Amino acid sequence: MKGGDVYDCIDVNAQPSLNHPKLKDHKIQMQPSSFPIWLDTESEFPHSWWEVQPYTIDCPIGTVPVLCNNRSGNIIAHNIDGVSSIGLQTETEAAGIRYYDDVYGARAIINVYEPRVNKDSKDLSAAWVQINNGKGEHTDTIGAGLEVNPSFSGDTFVRFHISWTNGLYKKSCIDHSCPGFVQVDHKFGLGARIEHVSVYGGPQYAMGLYIFKDPKSKNWWVGYGKENTPFGYWPSELFTFINHKGDFVFWGGFVQGPTASSNAPQMGSGHFASEGFGRAAYIRNAQILNENNTYVTPEDNIKVDHRMSNSTLFTIDQFEVDTPGMSIYYGGPGSVV
Repeated sequence: MKGGDVYDCIDVNAQPSLNHPKLKDHKIQMQPSSFPIWLDTESEFPHSWWEVQPYTIDCPIGTVPVLCNNRSGNIIAHNIDGVSSIGLQTETEAAGIRYYDDVYGARAIINVYEPRVNKDSKDLSAAWVQINNGKGEHTDTIGAGLEVNPSFSGDTFVRFHISWTNGLYKKSCIDHSCPGFVQVDHKFGLGARIEHVSVYGGPQYAMGLYIFKDPKSKNWWVGYGKENTPFGYWPSELFTFINHKGDFVFWGGFVQGPTASSNAPQMGSGHFASEGFGRAAYIRNAQILNENNTYVTPEDNIKVDHRMSNSTLFTIDQFEVDTPGMSIYYGGPGSVV
C-alpha cells in the first residue's frame, strides 16, 4: 500500500493489457531499442523548484504493479479539441500550447498542482501532454500527465495517468482500465498519487514527462524524470491513425466533463496565468521529437499556437521559445469561488 492505494504485483507476461485481441501474439518489449537524442535540455530557469514523482511501488522484478481501487465504468475521451467522450456528453476547456505537424514524440516539464474538483462531479482537471492523429471523431490519441479525476479514482488527489483513444472504434481507456497499454517497470504505479504538490506562494514541484515512438518496434513509449525512465508503451497494433506518427501535440491544462464549462473546476494552481511563478502553474522545456529521433524546439511559428478556450475561466501568459523548449503559464479558478 502506498498513499492509501493498494496494488497487486502481476506477472509482466500476465498483465491485463495482453488481453487485448490485437495483442494475442504480442511479444513484450522490455526496453526501447534506442532512446531519443536530447539536445540542450538544461534550462536556465530563474526559479527554484524540486523534481517529484509518483509514489514508487515495491513489486518484485518480473512483475508490474496494477492498482486495485474501484474504477468508474465511464471513461472520458481525453481529447483537447473537444471530440465527444465515449458514452458521455462532455464539455472541454483548454489552455496551453499546440503544435500542428508531423511528430514522433513530445516532452515537457510539468508544474505539479492539485486543482480543486468537486468530488461529486464527473469532471476532471489535468496537466497534460497529448499526441493525436486523425480527423474529427476518427482520431487516435495518446497522452500522459497529472490529473484530478474523482469519478475515476474516487477521490480528489492529483495522480499520474496515461490515456489513449482508438479513433476507429471510438474507445477510450485510462491506465489499466482496459487492455492495451503494456507496462514494464516493476516500481511505477499507474494511477499513483504524487509525492509532493506545489504550494501557492510556497515550494514548487515539477515532473519531467516524455513520449516517443520507438523507430524499430514502432511502439509509443512513455517515461518520466531526470533519468528519463521509460515505464511502458502503447503497442502500435492498438491504433489505425497514429501507428506511424502524430500530427498534433498539446502541452498544458484542460478540464473536461459534463459540467467542465458551465460549472468549471480549477485548472493548474487555480489562479490565473498572469500571477507567474509560484502562483500560476507552468509548462516548460516543451519540445517535439522529429523524424531523426531528436527532441527539438519548433521554430516555425505557423505550426505553433498558444491559446485558451475561455479567458473568463482560464488564461495563458508569458509564452516563450528558447533552446531548451517552449514555456508557458496557464490556468485559472474556473467557476470555483
